[in-house]
Amino acid sequence: MSVVGAQPFIKPMQTSPSVSPGIQRRHTLPASEVRPLNTQDAISVFEIEREAFISVSGDCPLHLDEVRHFLTLCPELSMGWFEEGRLVAFIIGSLWDQDRLTSDALTLHKPCGSTVHIHVLAVHRTFRQQGKGPILMWRYLQYLRCLPNVRRAMLMCEDFLIPFYRKSGFKVLGRCAITVANLTFTEMWYPISGHAYMRRNSEAIRFPQHPLTLPLTKTDEQVDL
Repeated sequence: MSVVGAQPFIKPMQTSPSVSPGIQRRHTLPASEVRPLNTQDAISVFEIEREAFISVSGDCPLHLDEVRHFLTLCPELSMGWFEEGRLVAFIIGSLWDQDRLTSDALTLHKPCGSTVHIHVLAVHRTFRQQGKGPILMWRYLQYLRCLPNVRRAMLMCEDFLIPFYRKSGFKVLGRCAITVANLTFTEMWYPISGHAYMRRNSEAIRFPQHPLTLPLTKTDEQVDL
């Protein structure tokens, strides 16, 4: 028997809001959420990327037109972390169909490929040293396990970033054939396995609309992510 049926004369309490509607509207955005990026996020992505890379490497992994390019072709291979609607960290990837990265991997998306090429991971300067880089990478790699045709993730990085990516489980593959100006890179890879299990248990890993609840961890001291 329901409570209403047992006590028909007790009306539910009508609680009045403790704050004004205007204040409520300002807090309708989730405190923290992860979702795929789209072309409307491109400018915010590029601003974070430019600040993070120009001072260190002198160039960006992706220029604005390339950001829009990949967010148009394969937005499902991107991931953005938002705090109250503001982008604070992101990853952009695309599919690749060869064992090693070549210059074509910088601009092409191969829909039949089984390798996800991670082009860039960047964190807004005011949110660094909070563990957001490692947490977002972990979440991204778990999401890739839900994609049935993906078998591994690859990236290229400068040598000072190798310890950071090793902590996320990446292994060194060797020197990269790609050079940008006077910069050289190391290729790293991460095996994507456990597809059958992850597909059965993917609801907790797919892009959520609820806030992140993962605890923050300390990042590698040599890397400002």
